[in-house]
Amino acid sequence: MEQQRYVEVYGDSILRGVQLDDEKKRYRIDNNIDVDLLEKKFRLSISNFSKFGCTITKAFSLIEKRFKNNDEKEKCDAIILNLGGNDCDFDWKAVSENPDIEHQPNTPLDAFVETYRKIIEFLKEKGIRPIITTLPPLDAEKFFNWFCGGLENKANVLKWLGGVEAIYRWQENYSRTIEKLAEETGALLVDIRGAFLKHRKIEPLLCADGTHPNTEGQKIITQSFLDFITSAKAKGKIQLFA
Repeated sequence: MEQQRYVEVYGDSILRGVQLDDEKKRYRIDNNIDVDLLEKKFRLSISNFSKFGCTITKAFSLIEKRFKNNDEKEKCDAIILNLGGNDCDFDWKAVSENPDIEHQPNTPLDAFVETYRKIIEFLKEKGIRPIITTLPPLDAEKFFNWFCGGLENKANVLKWLGGVEAIYRWQENYSRTIEKLAEETGALLVDIRGAFLKHRKIEPLLCADGTHPNTEGQKIITQSFLDFITSAKAKGKIQLFA
């Protein structure tokens, strides 16, 4: 009998399975990422600690608290990290009110990288395999309309951005940085972004806010994990997924 492996997930609303209810214009959990399939196919026990609005700093705090001791009850073989979406976001209301000054994202890129490195090193010291993910692409126009469309001075946001596509490029930069981190630290990488970009159009895969994957998008996330594990096994990279 193959040994069961214990995996935990720390991230934001993407892997929590949050979707935007188009009719009620409210967020709700509607998670169609097929965790059951992954558990059964690869003999995994997956616990999801992802939280809506989670940043890398909050995730690190949760992980440190969770693994403060090395008790058997805290057994964990690997941790999946899906972070960056909230870190790269801005206070758009503040931007709209003062478009002529510099604004910082929730977690500036340098601080994001530094904290991510600390998390990866912390997990390695605990004997836990870090697995990090790229960010799903967003639809810049839908994102702007949802998060900035109701602002009184939304035109100021465009003035500050220099164009709506700057939102996509900014988020993409964080995702590319995650890829580099995987190379530099030896953390395993699940390329969720690449799985989305294989499709000719990403708009049908996202909710009306342009950032949360809808049911079809969540199916792509499932497939990205299936592909990742299958590839890792075939290449003999790890023994985690027997």
